[in-house]
Amino acid sequence: MYDIVIRGGQVFDGTGNPWTRMDLGIVEGRIARMGDLADAEAVRVIDASGLAVAPGFIDPHVHSDLLCTRPEIHQIKVLQGVTTELLGQDGISVAPVSEETKPLWQSQLKGLNGDIGDWPWNSVQDYLTYLETCRLNGNVAYLVPHGNVRTLVMGFAGRPATPEEASQMRELVEIGMQQGAIGLSSGLIYPPNLYSTKDELVEICKGAAKYGGPFVVHIRNESTHCLQALDEVIDVARRTGVRLHISHFKVGGQVNRDKVLPALEKLEAGRAEGLEITYDQYPYAAGSTLLHSILPPWMHHGGTVEMLRRLAQPEIQEEVRRAFQEDDSYENWVLTCGWNNIVITSVGSEKNRDLEGKTMAQVAEMRGTNPADAAFRLLLEEQGNVTMLIHWGEEERLIQAMRGPAQMVGSDSIFGNKPHPRLYGTFPHVLGHFVRERGALTLAEAIRKMTSAPAQLMRLKDRGLLREGYAADVVVFDPATVAGPATYEEPLRKPVGIRYVLVNGQVAVDEETYTGVTAGQVLYRDR
Repeated sequence: MYDIVIRGGQVFDGTGNPWTRMDLGIVEGRIARMGDLADAEAVRVIDASGLAVAPGFIDPHVHSDLLCTRPEIHQIKVLQGVTTELLGQDGISVAPVSEETKPLWQSQLKGLNGDIGDWPWNSVQDYLTYLETCRLNGNVAYLVPHGNVRTLVMGFAGRPATPEEASQMRELVEIGMQQGAIGLSSGLIYPPNLYSTKDELVEICKGAAKYGGPFVVHIRNESTHCLQALDEVIDVARRTGVRLHISHFKVGGQVNRDKVLPALEKLEAGRAEGLEITYDQYPYAAGSTLLHSILPPWMHHGGTVEMLRRLAQPEIQEEVRRAFQEDDSYENWVLTCGWNNIVITSVGSEKNRDLEGKTMAQVAEMRGTNPADAAFRLLLEEQGNVTMLIHWGEEERLIQAMRGPAQMVGSDSIFGNKPHPRLYGTFPHVLGHFVRERGALTLAEAIRKMTSAPAQLMRLKDRGLLREGYAADVVVFDPATVAGPATYEEPLRKPVGIRYVLVNGQVAVDEETYTGVTAGQVLYRDR
């Protein structure tokens, strides 16, 4: 007797192979049998006739570090077929912290990760243990964030680390890996990571490489200087042997569209010399992050409190205005994309709620001022708790990168009142728009990029494929109707065509409806 039999579907096993016809029998959260189960008895039979059956989707780039503990909010991920997420991204996350650095990170991350009140943890181990006590819609794994270990060693100091300090950071990375993290992350446009040198990156990556973990990195520049930024992290991989994974690959700004192919060629050249290099990508030509990341790096020295203190000074504001217009030494989204392409997606207070969904040019017009001054005022009023969306390119550039063999699908999803549509739409948008409508990928290849490819990155031994003995994380969807209808104007439109989602053998989505089942588990590095 099986707990569940999924019968009659077109099974895509996650390898990229064409579909095959077989049934799945599930017992106690595992795939017990794959084959002809037409006569098998089961507590429940799911009729998958005419539907695709695939491994649960694995999202290798999310910002669910806090809100994964709020299933009623987090349900949108499982509704689009996501059964596993990789937390701890961009070198800025929730652990490890100390009693001194915890309030700094709570302030820094409120706009990115949300607010759940007190953090009853300090170490990576404490945080993962806390997650085990929570009701999780899906499985979660964790990366040691560069910024967190840096602040434990040297606070938010805006300077390069000494060799001794870098060595202390490496030791903290190793401790995090020992406690169950699967790798290391950094975001080299975010404070305090942006103050690091290549030598510092080399040292901390030794800590991840020692345990076979990847270095998952938001590179130092994704626009004008993207090629140099890729050279930096590729050389870090070369010098340490760490597996390199580029977060949300893109080349921003219309003037930089000719850099897409050279950037992809750099990644392939690295693989040709024996470096393991992969990348994830969200299927939209717009990004989303914290509004204060438009400010030049020197503004962030000392953390959010110091940034806001500086921003209140008229003479500092004048320096920043000049930087917006002239300085291409950092990821200057104002210079490369313009105020008309920067959209406010979320604010912390009701006072400015009417600005959500407006471009900064529109905000300036509403406020009777210029966009730079409007941005300064908004950041000060909201204490930095503002997220934005940046339109940086066009769909053809997405497809160029999407077809790369080392690519995998990742949402980079950030929760908010009017979020980027990737929060609600990433995976079904790939399946509906880029597979069915554009023919950019075959269905089998798209599924591989959502399942076994990120499972390989994370070194998951029993997920990402449909195999007997594997965890029963399964998605059943309709290839003819699946879609992610969320748009920039209406980003909260739910996916369609994702019929059933099983997490560890329990039905979390039934006929496109969230069941309230919370069967997710914390996944540790194989120790």
